[in-house]
Amino acid sequence: MPTFDPTRFINANTRSTIATEEVYVPQHNFHTFGLPERLVATVTSLGLITPSPIQDQIIPHILEGRDVIGLAETGTGKTAAFLLPLIARTLIDHKRQVLILAPTRELATQIEKDLQRLTNGYRIFSALCVGGTAIMPQVRALKHHNQFVIGTPGRIIDLMDRGNFDPTHCSTVVLDEADRMLDMGFIHDMKKIMSRTQENRETLLFSATMSPATEALTKQFMRGPVTVSVKKKDVTGSVLQDVVRYGAEEKYDTLVTLLRDPAFGRVIVFGAMKHGVEKLATQLRTSGIRAESIHGNKSHGQRQRALANFRGGQAQVLVATDVAARGIHVENVTHVINYDLPTSFEDYVHRIGRTGRADKTGKALTFVPA
Repeated sequence: MPTFDPTRFINANTRSTIATEEVYVPQHNFHTFGLPERLVATVTSLGLITPSPIQDQIIPHILEGRDVIGLAETGTGKTAAFLLPLIARTLIDHKRQVLILAPTRELATQIEKDLQRLTNGYRIFSALCVGGTAIMPQVRALKHHNQFVIGTPGRIIDLMDRGNFDPTHCSTVVLDEADRMLDMGFIHDMKKIMSRTQENRETLLFSATMSPATEALTKQFMRGPVTVSVKKKDVTGSVLQDVVRYGAEEKYDTLVTLLRDPAFGRVIVFGAMKHGVEKLATQLRTSGIRAESIHGNKSHGQRQRALANFRGGQAQVLVATDVAARGIHVENVTHVINYDLPTSFEDYVHRIGRTGRADKTGKALTFVPA
C-alpha cells in the first residue's frame, strides 16, 4: 500500500509559483565551450540555441576529462550534456570507446537516437545492447569497433559472459539514471561491469537523487568527482496536482469522462500491475478512446510501436506501469493520471514528472476512493 497521502500534494497555485522562479542565465553558449565547429553547427541545426543549466555547468568538466556527478531530473537536457563533450573528444580520438548504461531499454534506445542525430555524417558508430530483442544482431554489431556502446546492465552482462563484449576497452562509463538502476536491482551488475573497465577510466554519473546506495557507488568507483546539481527547488513545482474522488463502481467511468474532455490532449495513465494496465487500455479502446499500453510483458518492438503511436498523436492515452515508464521522454504531455496509487512518494514524483517538463506546466490527477 502507498506510504504517503496524495491529498497532501494538492496545489492549485502552480502558475503563480512558476512566474516568480528565477531565470537561469547561462555562462556559456555552444560556440564558447570549445566544441568542434561542425558539432556546433549540428547542434544549431537541431534547434539547440541556449545551453540548459546542466549543459552549461557540466560540459566544461567532461571536456576536461573529470569524473562528474550530475544531479538532475529528466527533461533537463542531461543526455546532450554528456553526449556533446564525449562526441567532441571522440572526433579527436576515434579509438576511444564509451559505455553508457541506462535502466530501461526505452531510455537506452532514446540515448542512441539522440547520439545518431548529433553525429549524422561523422562516421561515429554505436551498438545498442538491450534485453527484449534478439541478441545475435548485437553480437554482430560488437564485432566492429563502436565508439559508443549503449545498453541496459542485464544485457551488457550477458554479452560479457558470452565473450562478445570486453569493457576493458572503455575509457569512459556513463551511468544514466543511476538511482533508477539501483532501485531496479542492478547494483551487482553495475559493480561487475565497472570492475572490468579500465582503472583510469572516467565515470559520469547522473541521478535525480543522491541516495545512500548511489553515494556508496560514487565512493567505490569515482575519483574526485565534480558535483553539479540543477535540481529544481521543488521537483513538482511545475505540475498542478489534485485528486479525483470516485465512488464504488464508478472508477472507470470517471476516467472515461475525464479523457473525453478536449483539454486532456496527451495523457499518461499509470496503473499498478501489468495485467491491469493491459486490461485498462483494451477497455479504453472499446470505449472509443485511442489508447496504447506499455508494460514489462511487451516485447521491445511492441513498446516502441506503442510509444511511436503516442508520440505521433495516433494515440491520445498511454497506459503504463512504473517500471515501463522509466526513461520515457515524450514532449507536451498535458496530464498524468494516477489511476492506481503509486507505492511511494519517489514513484509519485517520477510519475508526475512526465508532464510539466522544461518550461511547460502540466497537471497530475490522483484517483482516491471517496
